[in-house]
Amino acid sequence: MSIDTLINRQNRDGGWAYVRGGSWTEPTVYAILALLASGEKAPAELGIGWLRRVARKDGGWAPQAGVDQSTWVTGLVALLSPEQLGPEYHRRAIDWLLDTTGEESTTMYRIREWLLGNSVSENDRKFPGWPWVPGTAAWVGPTAIAILALDKQERRKSTARIRERIAAAREFLLSRACDEGGWNHGSSRPLGYPSHPYPETTGLALAALRGVRSPRVDSGLAVAGKFLAECRSADALNWLRLGLRAHGKLPPGYCTPSGVEYRTIPETSLDVVMTAAEQGRDCFWG
Repeated sequence: MSIDTLINRQNRDGGWAYVRGGSWTEPTVYAILALLASGEKAPAELGIGWLRRVARKDGGWAPQAGVDQSTWVTGLVALLSPEQLGPEYHRRAIDWLLDTTGEESTTMYRIREWLLGNSVSENDRKFPGWPWVPGTAAWVGPTAIAILALDKQERRKSTARIRERIAAAREFLLSRACDEGGWNHGSSRPLGYPSHPYPETTGLALAALRGVRSPRVDSGLAVAGKFLAECRSADALNWLRLGLRAHGKLPPGYCTPSGVEYRTIPETSLDVVMTAAEQGRDCFWG
């Protein structure tokens, strides 16, 4: 797929599907970022119009119109600038992120677990992450996306609350690094056994940890380098490129291996975004 394909696959309502069908928030945001990075403002504006129409009253976004709950995709929407999304929409998205944590970090959860005689990690209270869906536990993916959005906002308008939340969330990620390096989707030792890292979440976590110096970041970069050489998944390669570039470790002149297929709107869009970033048009840190 290409930019022309993205434009041709835009739905009449302005949004995008993952492949075909109704519009969803995740592919719509990625398509907008790709179009803006390529200078295609008209279809991007139509996509932004769809996002504004489906924004929820609590300041967040649901995965799809008709879903009655704001979720992690709010962090994706907040990657757009206030000028692109609209200042009020963007402000409310940032507020939603700041007010959302994994269930294990809430006071009510800790009281319930204490009454049940269960131990609760002190790190869960001190270093809250973000869940896929409010009311559930925090995970690596949505936490990394939220950090990327808040980091962009912190560089526009720094506040103590944003700085503290970013710092705590980065500690959340560091605490969940796998023993061998890199990141899984959640716990590094589920059921007491060490888990293995995945390329997508390793790249995402490294991107969110840009500027952080830690042995866990170093081992994550080593694992990401191996994944980059071995993976043939479009999604994995997109996030690995971002994570390695965040630390200046993407090999100079890197080219995606032949035979990698971009089947979905997010995969195609992120490839365009990463290529533009490598050429100096950066929507994550520019």
